[in-house]
Amino acid sequence: MAIPETTTKVADYKPYNFVDGEGVRCSLYVSGCHFACPGCYNKVAQNFNYGTPYTEELKERILSDLGASYCQGLTLLGGEPFLHTAVLIDLCQEVRRRYGHSKDIWAWTGYDWEELMQETPDKLELLSYVDILVDGRFIQEQLDLTLQFRGSRNQRIIDVPKSLATGQIVIWDKLIR
Repeated sequence: MAIPETTTKVADYKPYNFVDGEGVRCSLYVSGCHFACPGCYNKVAQNFNYGTPYTEELKERILSDLGASYCQGLTLLGGEPFLHTAVLIDLCQEVRRRYGHSKDIWAWTGYDWEELMQETPDKLELLSYVDILVDGRFIQEQLDLTLQFRGSRNQRIIDVPKSLATGQIVIWDKLIR
């Protein structure tokens, strides 16, 4: 499928890293975030014009890299992934088409779950492809470097399919407390 018309820019793409979720992951950092959390670890990616344009070539590289047997899945970060739904829905659809659920999809967002449930259909569609969501704005006063996969105590690691099925937030069952 061709990439939708977009102005999405990418702050970075990191294949085969170990920090953006469980296992070996391919991480796509989109540019642009309106939350502008004080103390954000990726402040440069708040700018919608930072980085390089998302291209069909990058999409194909990501999809190819995901094919490695040792790669567990795709991670969407930023910036704010839920502000780039056209591009990321297309990418996630292709991940599911090629790999089914043998590759998982993680996403970090400044939205909290309750906000996303009130959002536009495109954001909810993107969420429907995600397996694990780390939600909530980074709050510097709640910084806790001992937390697994998140920076501040307000953020949650949510099992998206279970949460959508039950209508209640289900915390990821592999969470180290």
